[in-house]
Amino acid sequence: MPTDCPSRFRERDIEVLRRMTPAEKITVMNGLVRQAYALAAAGVRLRDPDLPEDLVEARARALVAGDRA
Repeated sequence: MPTDCPSRFRERDIEVLRRMTPAEKITVMNGLVRQAYALAAAGVRLRDPDLPEDLVEARARALVAGDRA
């Protein structure tokens, strides 16, 4: 959890997470991963606008997986 927010907000966030079902947590996580891919792909496109889409997707996957390319 981020440490740059007041503890009352952190406590509230933790309580929200505790109340979520496993399926809800997976749904949230899926959305976060999709956003990470979209942001990574946008960054790849900005750096190399002529790159074919299949390579954009491959580089975005690699970045989300932790590569620093």
